[in-house]
Amino acid sequence: MSTDIINEVFRQALLTILQIAGPLLLASIVVGLVIAIFQAATQIHEQTLTFAPKLLVIGAILMIGSSWMASVLVDFINTIFKYMLY
Repeated sequence: MSTDIINEVFRQALLTILQIAGPLLLASIVVGLVIAIFQAATQIHEQTLTFAPKLLVIGAILMIGSSWMASVLVDFINTIFKYMLY
């Protein structure tokens, strides 16, 4: 394997990580921000108030997007095997 192939695989690995983790992290940040604003407005500072909604939203995103995430991972694995044959 040349350094060009290794760099390309590394670049695609980073893009795949961003594609898979991006929606989960973005949803978690948005839910956390909304709950933080609610907590600041009501002055209720309960730890489970932030944990439970984030867990539910991330679980829902995983259930909705799991087939897409699996196809992205399969495409990446196929790309790695394609480069290994060179």
